[in-house]
Amino acid sequence: MKTLVFLLAVAFCFAVGQTLKCYQCQIGFWNLCFTKEVTCQDGEKCFSGDGKAAGFVSVKMKGCLVVANCNKTTDESISISNSSATLYKMTKTCCNTDLCNGAPGLPGASGLSLALATISALFVANILV
Repeated sequence: MKTLVFLLAVAFCFAVGQTLKCYQCQIGFWNLCFTKEVTCQDGEKCFSGDGKAAGFVSVKMKGCLVVANCNKTTDESISISNSSATLYKMTKTCCNTDLCNGAPGLPGASGLSLALATISALFVANILV
């Protein structure tokens, strides 16, 4: 009985040890990105996404991504009123160690910088839609 409990405990440790902790940022502009730590699901890796909207606005994303979608460039779009418009292309690059997708993107960033980035993003979105 003790051997069975020991084996289950060891198996549990290996199962828990296989998940990654990554930084997550839903969307950021230039180097401004609010991040938090998240734990990925099985079959996911950490990723950092880089894109350009309207050819000059740098768009960032971070988080967990299914391995099959790693290291690909995709069209990112938004749906408005039953139609979809491509806003930008995003290249998502994966890595496989804890917190490997970069440090938090907003240490010490001012509220003014974030406000300017938000206004710029809304302006670009209005132009593209």
